[in-house]
Amino acid sequence: MKNVLSWILITFLTVSLLNNCFSNSIQKEIRKKSSFLAELRKLYSSGDPSKWPKPILDPQAVPYFSEIGHLPEIQFPEDNPYSEDKALLGKTLFYDPRLSQSNQIACASCHDPELGWCDNRTFSFGHDRQLGTRNAMSILNVGYARSLFWDGRVASLEEQSEMPIRDEKEMNGHIDLAAGKIAKIKGYEILFEKAFGDKMVSKDRISKAIAAFERTIKNGTSKFDQFIDGKADVYSDDELMGLHLFRTKAQCMNCHSSGYFSNNQFENVGTSLLGSKEEDLGRYSVTKNPEDAGKFRVPGLREVARTGPWMHNGSMTTLTEVISFYSRGNPEHSQKRSTVHQGIALTSEKSGFVRLLDLTDEEITQLEAFLRTLSTKPERVLLPALPR
Repeated sequence: MKNVLSWILITFLTVSLLNNCFSNSIQKEIRKKSSFLAELRKLYSSGDPSKWPKPILDPQAVPYFSEIGHLPEIQFPEDNPYSEDKALLGKTLFYDPRLSQSNQIACASCHDPELGWCDNRTFSFGHDRQLGTRNAMSILNVGYARSLFWDGRVASLEEQSEMPIRDEKEMNGHIDLAAGKIAKIKGYEILFEKAFGDKMVSKDRISKAIAAFERTIKNGTSKFDQFIDGKADVYSDDELMGLHLFRTKAQCMNCHSSGYFSNNQFENVGTSLLGSKEEDLGRYSVTKNPEDAGKFRVPGLREVARTGPWMHNGSMTTLTEVISFYSRGNPEHSQKRSTVHQGIALTSEKSGFVRLLDLTDEEITQLEAFLRTLSTKPERVLLPALPR
């Protein structure tokens, strides 16, 4: 009996000791984590990016890298300087469906300010309810883009503004005919005169006015902007860890750098689906360089939580899905990596930036929490009165 009691006592003391050690270990880990988060919070909210932890970058990303942060001031081109009157004219034209053949489709049809300046559709409807072949990119902060469209087919907003007007699937117009229609509208005379000094309407002036307006489409101060400016308490621990993961383990900074959160390059993330009915040759359609097959422009991430569905083909409907896609390194299907186009064999070569990250569920949640801090409240834009 004494032996039994002795063993019970020994067992009780052993279990108590182990529980105490385990509890102390947990408390130690909690204190360590709290200390780590406190240090990260102090560094990232210091207002001085030079104090931030060093980002993890691939060597090939370094030439195009600049630290994330605030958006700089928009630079207007010398041949199309900003004026309030020109921007107002551009805004009016942006909302005017008379630029289209049917008089029913305006630029704003696919780029709605209440929907993050896109339309939240997989593919947009155009002339005669035709579906486009790519997701409509948001034009928020488009003044920071160095090339336009998913394939970068144009280098300026002035040139870009003409493309949807003449596209058969979009507005199905002709820029010269559109200019003629606008010229016949008496109410536009005063707008052109204020913007350009006389009443003459031309396709060049229409393009410049729309481009001038689009360069003013810039998001306001986000939670991220407040945090890095010193408001340390606006971030939750998950948002803070998401920021740190974005710059380190997840290596998002390889492509999404600068205040625009894009390096303005073209990358192949393995979504071109070559050899299938949904194939998209991407940048190759512009350059005819086989190395560009399947490459698309790296979009900026500001307001990303509001601009879904994501990818050039709108194939992803949640941010969790997007982050998980990159975490897995997109194991691209081997049967959808090659095609023959106009007698030329093309192969999709996925970027080295896209590889297995093996993020945990918690890390994916934290990254999403951070990305949501790049968004601001939907703005209410006053619609212009269309001239008669």
